[in-house]
Amino acid sequence: MSSASEGRPNARRDLVEAQILEHATRLFAERGFAATSLQDIAEASGLTRPALYHYVKNKDDLLSRLVQELTEGPAEELHRINSDTGRPPVQRLRDMAHAVVLNVARAPERFRLLIRSEAELPEALADVYAAGRRRVLREFTSVLEEGVAAGQLRPVEVRAAALGIIGMCNWVAWWHKPGQGDETVAAQLADMAVAALAEQGDRAGEGEGPERALSLLRQDLDYLERLLRG
Repeated sequence: MSSASEGRPNARRDLVEAQILEHATRLFAERGFAATSLQDIAEASGLTRPALYHYVKNKDDLLSRLVQELTEGPAEELHRINSDTGRPPVQRLRDMAHAVVLNVARAPERFRLLIRSEAELPEALADVYAAGRRRVLREFTSVLEEGVAAGQLRPVEVRAAALGIIGMCNWVAWWHKPGQGDETVAAQLADMAVAALAEQGDRAGEGEGPERALSLLRQDLDYLERLLRG
């Protein structure tokens, strides 16, 4: 048997599991997690309940997969992008914002469900969710710190800036319809994230960290004095 044939059962299983997760997400969003039964999910998926057990253990298993998919996966992707230190921080920042928007834009219903269910997550899943969010924030603050130190980004409070970018990217889940220009939306918001923080070419400043911030402040004061004299 060819290797392609050997891979078919796994490919079919992945497809069925993805469809089950999609139906479960929709039902959880419509009825709530507690009010949705495995029988409801089986019927929506076109399966019998015994057949459903070939793919999932229970409702908690489905919720666990959803949490891991929406937290651990993106965090790993951002780490991979940010680890490519041979590329300038500004380019990595853009690619990271693009990746976040694209993930949310392709599955906004899942993301909305997770946000709404955050307070109801079992402790173990809540820990996974919180850890994933911390990792995402850490990757953004890290690349922003590098960008500021390199003079490519304005000297800002990086944690606040990182949270602002993440919030802008995540908000896509509430207004974007998947399949309607996902790439275009991701590219535009990624460009906006960089443009909001990029340092102008004529404001390089001198030194790094606080020394550079003071240098830029002196530039602003000089400009203000010229305006007042004029």
